[in-house]
Amino acid sequence: MPVKIITTVSEMQNYSRGFSKAGKTIGFVPTMGYLHKGHLSLVKKSKETCDITVVSIFVNPTQFAPNEDLAKYPRDFERDKKLLEETGCDAIFFPDSAEIYPDSFQSYVDVTKITRILEGAYRPTHFKGVTTIVSILFNCVKPDCAFFGQKDAQQAAVIKRMVKDLKIDIKINVEPIVREDDGLAMSSRNIYLSKEDRENALVLYKSLTLGKEMIEAGERNADKVIDAMSGRIAEVKSARLDYIAIAKAETFDLAFKLEPGKSYYMLIACRIGATRLIDNFLVTV
Repeated sequence: MPVKIITTVSEMQNYSRGFSKAGKTIGFVPTMGYLHKGHLSLVKKSKETCDITVVSIFVNPTQFAPNEDLAKYPRDFERDKKLLEETGCDAIFFPDSAEIYPDSFQSYVDVTKITRILEGAYRPTHFKGVTTIVSILFNCVKPDCAFFGQKDAQQAAVIKRMVKDLKIDIKINVEPIVREDDGLAMSSRNIYLSKEDRENALVLYKSLTLGKEMIEAGERNADKVIDAMSGRIAEVKSARLDYIAIAKAETFDLAFKLEPGKSYYMLIACRIGATRLIDNFLVTV
């Protein structure tokens, strides 16, 4: 069955309103397109959970700083449409920038504290753009459930905080990272990697694996784990590390001593050549 393409806010709201009135639940997967198996796993999870699944494709300009890769971010709508039809998506919300951000636009959503560390420290305007576009998309699609990937763990935590603080009646689901056979986390930005960079990018997964092994062996000093992981990254000459951190899974506060029974994210942001990649493991001590 062909997927329905929706390009305006009013049509999207009317589409969702009709299903809600009929008692149908709506699942939503927000994306910036150039889909991979990670995105499609979220679509499949939505289909398992909800009656109707909507995917948005919108490369959001407000989450890119002037020096970032907005202009060259990969785009291929026909490819994405084919993948979503094959996965059984019901509708694609595909607005243009003027539909979302008209000239008169002047309202933003800004979550504080959790957005000031890690990704927020290196990309100061990023999360304000993310929370703004996600709140707009929630108001357009009107979902019951929304699905995000664990690869953007801090982003998912920020969105959870926004939903909780603003009393938004949507269930946020965070699904596991989908990886290539050799461990590389799937990302739309992987297309930027040269053959050599693609091989070198595996150091993120290897570093996270080392950290996990240390914790499983009983190491509870977060700094010692981070130092060992940083040393592994340093073995790759083309790698330029932004950060390695261990954060509490519930609050995203940085952790220094790991406590039994608690869950933590080990997080890496690193440039391999010209491409900035992020990855993480979720571990329970």
